[in-house]
Amino acid sequence: MRERLRGVDANLLLALHALLEERNLTHAGERMTMSQPAMSGALTRLRKHFDDELLVRSGRGFELSPLAEQLRPRVAEAVEAAEALLGNQRDFDAATSTKRFAVSMSEYAMTVLARPLTRVFAEQAPGCTLALDPLDVRRDQIETQLMRRDLVVAPLGFEFPGRTQPVFTDHLVCLVAQGHPLLRGGALSLEDLGRMPHAVAEFTAAGDRRRPLELAVEAEGLADRTVLVQVTSLLTLPFAVAGTDMCAFVPSRLARRCLEILDLVVAETPVEPVRITEAAHWHPRREKDPAVVWLRNLLHDVAVDLEDELD
Repeated sequence: MRERLRGVDANLLLALHALLEERNLTHAGERMTMSQPAMSGALTRLRKHFDDELLVRSGRGFELSPLAEQLRPRVAEAVEAAEALLGNQRDFDAATSTKRFAVSMSEYAMTVLARPLTRVFAEQAPGCTLALDPLDVRRDQIETQLMRRDLVVAPLGFEFPGRTQPVFTDHLVCLVAQGHPLLRGGALSLEDLGRMPHAVAEFTAAGDRRRPLELAVEAEGLADRTVLVQVTSLLTLPFAVAGTDMCAFVPSRLARRCLEILDLVVAETPVEPVRITEAAHWHPRREKDPAVVWLRNLLHDVAVDLEDELD
């Protein structure tokens, strides 16, 4: 065994970990700061070592071979153990670092967090880069995105894998067009909500899981309400409702930004208030990474200020 280990480049462990997680030569190379040919060479050596294909071509991408599926958790444990011993003893100095952070957010979280987070980030880490991109809401991509990003900010309640830290809360309000014929004294009755068409956002990462809004309207006997329009993003709901006889329940922070420009109003309804929580999610291997710990703390401080503003 010792003789066999002497012939193995220890760096192949990190390459193997990247390949098994990314299932993509280019992405694995970016993660390892290796060129695509260099990563392809590492895969060739790994295939020879294990006498297995490891990554099997499937359409435009790759799937893991049965052996690779077995190796994946063991390789992750080995890398985490190595990082705990050797990799995470270094401190992170935001003032001097040039690290590139990658964060994915739901589009709604982006509208709330992007400006305050980037402002404080630039002040405290002037040499670092913060790359923000929208969350890929396809459920089969959540785990992959979690592995590729330092943080993912998305709603609580959908059982995302990894570690979780609540960031900010909000509640849903009912939006309708200014001057809607069913509005009386700025309010809609349950009968009104049952008669009028609704616009809703479908979050595909939820799978078959019931959303809090659906539970709330069903509790009021509105399970059979007419859903006329379905969109894939909360951000498009106010635009879908504007100038129509529809209504939509959207987060209050988003609603406040749209009232004047889209000629909308918030209608009071008998539906029990629905609270939502956006949370930071991260892969367990980043639990003790000093840079990611710093970023989580920064996000926490920004979130505290946001909650104070809402109050």
